[in-house]
Amino acid sequence: MSRPKPQVILDHTDAKTYKSEQVLMANAIYAVFYDSKPINLRTGHALKDYPFPKYKKTSFCNPGHAFNLATKLNNLFKTNKFQVFKLTQGVVVDENTEKIAAKSQK
Repeated sequence: MSRPKPQVILDHTDAKTYKSEQVLMANAIYAVFYDSKPINLRTGHALKDYPFPKYKKTSFCNPGHAFNLATKLNNLFKTNKFQVFKLTQGVVVDENTEKIAAKSQK
C-alpha cells in the first residue's frame, strides 16, 4: 500500500536554483516526552569536545518515527517513561513574549 499523497498548502520554487519549498498539511505533531514532560535530546562524543553537542529531533509529523525513538530511548535507559504525545493544537506565542517569560523565570 502506498503512502497517501500529501496535501500541499503553499509552494515556492526559486527561479534560479529550481529548489522547491512546500508547506504540507499535517494531522498532528507527535512528540516524545519523558515522565510526561517535553524533552530535548543531545548527543556527542564522551572523549572529544568537537563537534559537541548535537541536538536530535524529538517531534515528528509521522507517528512511527516518534514511537521508534521512544522505544529506542526506553531500551537504552532501561525505563518505560518515554512516551509519545499527540499534539493537535496549542497556544500561539511570539519570540518577544517568550524572551520576556524566560527572563522572568531566571
